[in-house]
Amino acid sequence: MNDSVYVGNAGKDAALDRGWILGHFKDAGDPRRSEDVEIKWGVHPAGDERAEWVRGEERTALLVLISGRFRVEIPGRSVLLEQQGDYVVWGHGVDHSWFAEEESVVLTVRWPSVPGYAVPEAGTRVAER
Repeated sequence: MNDSVYVGNAGKDAALDRGWILGHFKDAGDPRRSEDVEIKWGVHPAGDERAEWVRGEERTALLVLISGRFRVEIPGRSVLLEQQGDYVVWGHGVDHSWFAEEESVVLTVRWPSVPGYAVPEAGTRVAER
C-alpha cells in the first residue's frame, strides 16, 4: 500500500468534514492535506444558506453546480447556477455568500488553502475551514 494515495467517495468523505475533502485542515501525512488548494463536495438541502458573508476574501474560488439550483451572492450581483455545469469564479477581495434554492450539490475549489473562514455551527466549536 502507498500512503500517498487515497481512494474515497466524495459524498461519504464530505459528510465527515462539513463537505471538505481536501485542504490545509486534513491531518499531516494524509494525502488530502494541501496548503495550495481546498476542495469541497457540498450537499445542500433546499433553503440552506451560509450563516455569514465571507468578508476580506484572500482566496480565488471556483464553484461548479453538479445538480439543483444554487445562488451565489456577491456585492451588487446575484449569480444563479441552474444547469449542471454552470459555474462562477471569484478572486481576492470579493465578499460572498450563497443560498440553495433547491436541493443542490456543488463542487468548490479554492486556492490557496488558508484558515480563518469557517462559520461556527450554533452551539458548537469547529475547526477553521
